[in-house]
Amino acid sequence: MKIKDGFEIRQICGENIIVAKGIQNIDFNKIISLNESAAYLWKELVGKDFTPESMAQLLRLEYDVNEETALADAQELAKAWQEAGLCE
Repeated sequence: MKIKDGFEIRQICGENIIVAKGIQNIDFNKIISLNESAAYLWKELVGKDFTPESMAQLLRLEYDVNEETALADAQELAKAWQEAGLCE
């Protein structure tokens, strides 16, 4: 999986928000806000192919979290990104 071109993360009023750069990506019906760990993953993964397993590995390198929790969180986040149309 890979983050689609046309999206970037911005800090707006202290929140990590995903914004669309091109008109084809704009959906005014939803705002996507990322918590600290999701924003960390986004920044690490832009322009790279990734899997939930590689996301979990990054989480384990950055945070004090066990493998099972990291993988469950990564799978949930990957699914949410796919459902939001952020990944291909």
